[in-house]
Amino acid sequence: MSIRTFVVADTHFGHNGVCQFLDDNGEKIRPWTTPEEMDEALVELWNETVRPADRVFHLGDVSISKRHVATVSRLHGTKILVKGNHDKFSLDTYTPHFENIHGVHEYDKFLLTHVPVHERAKDRFRGNIHGHLHAETMGDPWFQCVSVEQTGFRPVLLDEVIGRYD
Repeated sequence: MSIRTFVVADTHFGHNGVCQFLDDNGEKIRPWTTPEEMDEALVELWNETVRPADRVFHLGDVSISKRHVATVSRLHGTKILVKGNHDKFSLDTYTPHFENIHGVHEYDKFLLTHVPVHERAKDRFRGNIHGHLHAETMGDPWFQCVSVEQTGFRPVLLDEVIGRYD
């Protein structure tokens, strides 16, 4: 069985506020009422999708609180973190749960980031796969947002996202 590679962003484990986020139409962007309910559902959806030997690039905003970072240990796969704006704790908080930690990661001429990069990067890279925007998009197909709100609340195959560029 071959190792598959996934991407995902913005799990926000333990974050009560994200359960209340609304889109431009005033609709909740996550279906859960409490962070406990959300966390359990996200763990279940992740583990239904990712096998233990698979690899997952988590493109930031793992958790809003230090104690909820440990939820990552319940998730299948080898995890690589590309830090987001809420991943503000010391590296030793993340290292037990992630094989590697980056600020940005280049994968086959694609930039994997949390926040979308400046469009001047278009000359040097094939695309920007990112998080941060939750239910929003950049409105430009060069930018592919993989926040959980846009991936069915589970990791998505990196090859599937790259395929959107073809």
